[in-house]
Amino acid sequence: MADTPLPAPEFPMPRSAKCPFDPPPELTKLREQGPLTKVRLWDGTEPWLVTTYAQQRALLGDPRVSADPDTPGYPTKATPAAGEGKLSFVMMDDPEHARLRRMVTAPFAIKKVEALRPAVQTIVDGLIDDLLAGPNPADLVEAFALPLPSLVICELLGVPYDDHDFFQDNTKTMVRRTATPDERAAASREIGGYLGELIGRRLTDPRDDLISGIAARITAGELDHRQATEMALLLLIAGHETTANMIALGTLALLRNPDQLALLRESDDPKFVAGAVEELLRYLHITHLGRRRAVTGDIEIAGRTIKAGEGVILVNEIGNRDPEVFPDPDRLDLTRDARRHVAFGFGVHQCLGQPLARVELQVVYGTLYKRLPGLRAAIPFEDVRFKNDAFIYGVHELPVTW
Repeated sequence: MADTPLPAPEFPMPRSAKCPFDPPPELTKLREQGPLTKVRLWDGTEPWLVTTYAQQRALLGDPRVSADPDTPGYPTKATPAAGEGKLSFVMMDDPEHARLRRMVTAPFAIKKVEALRPAVQTIVDGLIDDLLAGPNPADLVEAFALPLPSLVICELLGVPYDDHDFFQDNTKTMVRRTATPDERAAASREIGGYLGELIGRRLTDPRDDLISGIAARITAGELDHRQATEMALLLLIAGHETTANMIALGTLALLRNPDQLALLRESDDPKFVAGAVEELLRYLHITHLGRRRAVTGDIEIAGRTIKAGEGVILVNEIGNRDPEVFPDPDRLDLTRDARRHVAFGFGVHQCLGQPLARVELQVVYGTLYKRLPGLRAAIPFEDVRFKNDAFIYGVHELPVTW
């Protein structure tokens, strides 16, 4: 009698409470068994899970791999409450993806972003001044990690920072895995309505900001108002939620690795700080539920055939822990050359805002621990609440003292 095949493991998988910086242990086991395996989602579908670095890059760079959720076989969201829908060009394929992305590429070019470094430094120093003048202990998330990227993206977009509580609260709902479809839709409508009105004002009163540039595309007939609003929403959410979580999570990881924190605190070499940022991006991965894609044509890879109409999930956090590419991958090593990581993805959908994220993180990691050399957690590590309930991984709060 033939053996009954084992059921596909469920995805996503839980992290170990003892190792919250590491990918789920089951992911590591699956990678050790081979680069491709079927997993089961909440709705019973079984897409391919891609666990190795080389295969992830190959598939992310393949034009037969679609980011459009309307493509047959596209894996469903992480929970039944997540809902579906597109978020501007990141969930589109070329040529429409390329057309829309080009409209907002220039402000995120490396030279343009580098010109923002002094302004980012001023914001970081001001927030640290406020920390020093305020209560001790303090929540690093609310007092520093969230305000910094919010201030920067508000300035870049032309969104009044006075309204930051409004869009941060709604964004938290949009990225919370346990939010209902109605709650997520309501939050999206709130922010979308706000941005739509702001774009309308910029149509008649343009300024030197990204929202005005998007509004100009409406005037030129390249976008309708809905498309412009979706684009602004994408940039606003991506511009603050991801970096904020990386700042707090990275700080906690450094506090748990004091030898590495000492290297960063004591270095005045911008190249070392930049390399440390790349290693932290490799070691931690806040988009922890995988990049989801559908295959539009048969693809031979790693001795298997992924057929047209099948889905794939590329979990970059396990790709960044691939020992074939990064020796001793589960160790945080700020001296490592980690520039090949896939934290920002790969191929045509590689993160548009990565130059801005890098500058913000370089300024933060190069400044915070020097100005607060005694920085330490104000609660036991076991009491830190990690965002296992969100699409963006991080910590809910991080009480610190100094």
